[in-house]
Amino acid sequence: MSAETETTPRLRRLKGRAEALFPGLMVAALIALAASFVSEHYGAPAMLLALLFGIALNFLADEPRCAAGIAFAAKGVLRAGVALLGLRITAGMVMDLGAAMLALVVLGVASTIGFGFLVARAFGFRNRFAMLSAGAVAICGASAAMAISAALPPDERTRQRLAFTVVGVTLLSTVAMVIYPVIASALAFDDRTAGIYIGATIHDVAQVVGAGFSISEEAGETATLVKLIRVAMLAPVVLLVSAASRRSMEAGKRPPLLPGFVLAFVGFAALASFGLVPQAVSDLAGGASRALLLMAIGAVGVATSLKEVVEVGPRAMGMLVSETVFLAVLIALGLTLF
Repeated sequence: MSAETETTPRLRRLKGRAEALFPGLMVAALIALAASFVSEHYGAPAMLLALLFGIALNFLADEPRCAAGIAFAAKGVLRAGVALLGLRITAGMVMDLGAAMLALVVLGVASTIGFGFLVARAFGFRNRFAMLSAGAVAICGASAAMAISAALPPDERTRQRLAFTVVGVTLLSTVAMVIYPVIASALAFDDRTAGIYIGATIHDVAQVVGAGFSISEEAGETATLVKLIRVAMLAPVVLLVSAASRRSMEAGKRPPLLPGFVLAFVGFAALASFGLVPQAVSDLAGGASRALLLMAIGAVGVATSLKEVVEVGPRAMGMLVSETVFLAVLIALGLTLF
């Protein structure tokens, strides 16, 4: 059999796969475009808008032509978006912050996740929601929620928990963007310290930037740096989640110990750390990552009914609020002591 004969069926399969994915991917892309447009013109959080627009199109979840593309956007596109975040992380960022502040940021992430597991039973939840909610609060909001959800073994409530967590952390980030600069002023933090506080406590990157630059240029730049260091914590946390998930699954159904998107995240961060990534490429990757994550969360919304989100209830919101308050108090105490 000639190489040309072998290639033809492969191309046909790829074409068939692309045709199956195209309608659902276009729906996710249109949701991302709409969310970006409304966010840029009216200041609403783009991630929250993408999720809500997706939920409004939930009827498409039962449309056979869209199903494959929506499922791919919610998983494959999500992982690509998380992987590209690595191009924005460098070792130099970590060194610039200083050992004491780095230790405080890492302590904040680890302690918040531990706190989430401790209080989960008090709110009536098990470890899955504890990891999802605490990881989202501790690391980077909606992006962390989606990455952690992708590493957890799926069940019948996976989409429901993820959708609620995205809504909850985005709303809390928006409130924090307004309140935390006032708290930093009340605590008499200088601009650099205020930037560290905001970057180490607010969940989503956009709200960190908004809150930091509302104080000063120095506070905004410091807040963004600290936030990106928190984003770097995503790789080891997802690795631990993946390892724990493998132990709880049957041998034949276990995912790889190191998910491909985590390896890509670490590899991209290494390239950026060695100065092998031009700034233009890093900026482009940041925009591409944001677009892919908007597509992914839009697809999650399409696959989620509003009734499912509401059914999670006030206990879940209470847990998110308690984790948020814990992180804010811990970092404030740490900065005051240092």
